[in-house]
Amino acid sequence: MREALDVLGISAWTVLLTAAASALASFLILRCLLSTGLAWRIATDVPNHRSLHAKPIPRVGGWGIVPVALAALFWHVSDTWLIAVAAAALALVSQIDDRRDLPARIRFAVHFGAVVALVVIWPADAPWWLLAGIGFLMLWMINLYNFMDGADGLAGGMALFGFGAYAVAALATAHPSLALAEAGTAVAGASLGFLFLNFHPAKLFLGDAGSITLGFLAGALGYWGWRGEVWPLWFPALVFSPFIADASITLLKRLWRREKFWQAHREHYYQRMVRSGVGHARTAICWYAVMLAGVVVALWALERQTWQQWLILAAWYGVLGCCGAAVDLRWRSFQKAGVE
Repeated sequence: MREALDVLGISAWTVLLTAAASALASFLILRCLLSTGLAWRIATDVPNHRSLHAKPIPRVGGWGIVPVALAALFWHVSDTWLIAVAAAALALVSQIDDRRDLPARIRFAVHFGAVVALVVIWPADAPWWLLAGIGFLMLWMINLYNFMDGADGLAGGMALFGFGAYAVAALATAHPSLALAEAGTAVAGASLGFLFLNFHPAKLFLGDAGSITLGFLAGALGYWGWRGEVWPLWFPALVFSPFIADASITLLKRLWRREKFWQAHREHYYQRMVRSGVGHARTAICWYAVMLAGVVVALWALERQTWQQWLILAAWYGVLGCCGAAVDLRWRSFQKAGVE
């Protein structure tokens, strides 16, 4: 990594300062919103049958993370202007949705437009069917990140580890990218600032403005890194694998049971962990361990041969499947005990 930093003309201190400044800016913005009472007027999460909390909590985490992320993207405007514009549009529409509950067709149209614009304007040298599949996966990433914003410290932790991995890989690979590294560092740092207020007991959540934008950035920066040969196609799928696995398996299970999968529910693995007595803090810590392990595996796999990398990806998702089976087993035992 030191050689990559030298090539890009920056130092390790610059990277650390970027992360620290991003964390401080995000924390101060959010702390100010809470202390002045503005957070409650902007958007509040009122508990319902899906919620894991009994009291209303402001949904303004995006107000701390998004401005920092956009600043980093616009700083490298010649490289990342399209991602920045799309992220800003998604954040704006999502904030309106936080306040007014926009129809699903309007939300999805904006999500679809952002992804299509990215793939069409910045196409990769790949078959159309592969680009279409990547576009679909980016749409899924946008929405699944929103599904996972429900437990203290979870979504902020995934952003910290996931975008931090993007930053490390952007500096350590054969084709280092300063713009990718700084964007990843800024988002990871801003997420850390948010996490100070989101860890148990959570004082605020991301809200749609934060979760939708983070989901898009996870997919868009992942696509951009693959397009620029900074990392292979599988890398983003491994880095963000805990969220992808939880949301995807939960959806498939609900489809199998012919449930109304579009309705709010409490069937995610993280929700079952909290409800079965693990609690918010211990659930978050368990997930952090899995997130960190996934990041380490992903960075290690970058040095392996291509066929080994895909095998490692499949094996890791197998490990996550076993973790999910363990949670399901605990959940069944919990239900049999008649606690809930």
